[in-house]
Amino acid sequence: MVKEGMDGVVALQSDISRIDGEKGELEYRGYSIHDLAEKSSYEETVYLLWHGDLPTKDELENFSKDLAKRRRIPPEVIGLLSSLPEITHPMVTLRTAISYCGSLDEKLHVIEPEENLEKSKEIMAMIPTIIAYTHRMRKGKKLVHPRQDLDRTANFLWMLKGEEPDPLEVKALDTDLILHAEHTLNASTYSSRIAASTESDMYAGIVSATGTLMGPLHGGASQWVMEMLREVRKKENTSPEEWVKEQLEAGEIIPGFGHRVYKGMDPRAKELKKLAQGLDERKGNDWCSISEKIEKAVKEEKGLYPNVDFYAATVYVNLGTPDEFFIPLFAMARIAGWTTHMMEQYKKNKLIRPLQEYVGEKEKEYLSIEKR
Repeated sequence: MVKEGMDGVVALQSDISRIDGEKGELEYRGYSIHDLAEKSSYEETVYLLWHGDLPTKDELENFSKDLAKRRRIPPEVIGLLSSLPEITHPMVTLRTAISYCGSLDEKLHVIEPEENLEKSKEIMAMIPTIIAYTHRMRKGKKLVHPRQDLDRTANFLWMLKGEEPDPLEVKALDTDLILHAEHTLNASTYSSRIAASTESDMYAGIVSATGTLMGPLHGGASQWVMEMLREVRKKENTSPEEWVKEQLEAGEIIPGFGHRVYKGMDPRAKELKKLAQGLDERKGNDWCSISEKIEKAVKEEKGLYPNVDFYAATVYVNLGTPDEFFIPLFAMARIAGWTTHMMEQYKKNKLIRPLQEYVGEKEKEYLSIEKR
């Protein structure tokens, strides 16, 4: 039986993460996303995903130092970033830069476990630098080079803004990255595993995943949410609730709602909502207030709950992130999941090759071109 979109199809077994859509639960390696969001750090979460369990204090310290020393990107990559057209979307820039970095790797086609971990570290470390440099180049600002005395998230904000990172912003973004780090067999992760199943290289799989994440039905939804919030905010004579009703009556989709797996509220959205509320209060903004009214209206009208993209938009805008960089921040987090899944695929590989059901015409007669 054909299931369009592979809805409900179990394609493989994995011990990386677990979702219970009915209960609204998400775990990484058996640890609740709520515990990780509250108690962990992004770097510790990456270690957990890559190695299967939480690190000791010394293991985490050594791991963080190892990643920190890899943050600088080659001059050739900086030259590539500056050569791309100004209209290039940051995700296209990121995708192109990752592919270019692969061409500089002398062991590109080696897919042994130790080498895959090394490649994962390199890609993990360089992505924040590529994103921050792209942002500053687009603004015509001087590049701010990475520091090794800061953790990954604090260093990213340092490179992005060129000022000492605000501890509240660091914590908010770090928690956001944890929440976006991994999510079982989503579209971009599946595309990376397909690449790995062909025994293509790590960079090829990450490029595939990056391109897949760009789609508005996947990672691009948070940017769409922010556009919606700005539109609602401008409607002085129309309340958010009225706006929602008008959109639904017109057959329009409200971005940031509903999920293929979760039947109730996305557990990541619960954590992001708390982050958004705290940032809004700190910054004196009303994005969360608007979002909460939209959330209530959509639930009443359609019975749908927010997904991870809905409150992520408010978190990102409060961090001063331009809309077009929302998806790159998603990629900066999800690189943890992509690399983990690729390493798992390489270890127990079988070529991913599903079947299709043909529904076209059969046994047609070939006519010469003169008779057509």
